[in-house]
Amino acid sequence: MTLHDLPALDAILNGAATILLTAGFVFIKTRRVAAHRAAMLSAFGVSVAFLACYLTYHLATGARTPFGGTGVIRTVYFTLLASHILLAMAIVPLILTTLALALRGHVDQHRAWARWTFPLWYYVSITGVLVYLFLYQWWPARA
Repeated sequence: MTLHDLPALDAILNGAATILLTAGFVFIKTRRVAAHRAAMLSAFGVSVAFLACYLTYHLATGARTPFGGTGVIRTVYFTLLASHILLAMAIVPLILTTLALALRGHVDQHRAWARWTFPLWYYVSITGVLVYLFLYQWWPARA
């Protein structure tokens, strides 16, 4: 694996986070608390791995990947990207707070924070995959 493989790995990690978040949601709705905890801790771990890979790639390469799409899809992409970036920055303290509340056993507070954290984290993980697909698969910049 090279540094240039990291964007694909990031997309895989974001996809895995989405699957784990979905499982965690289903588990808590069916009152399977231990399974919910395992799924959410795994989603957190996968998200930390994503962040490490993302930072490694961008700090090591300084890469800025141009978007190859034109017309209306360009507007769609940059709108998606802007929302993804802004929410990705906002989600970190939300995740850490929600996780800390759960680990301390403050279930009611955890639940209240999770009502905001979960949908935003879910959106960020899904749009992370979409950003990769837009940039590297569907509309790569022409060399």
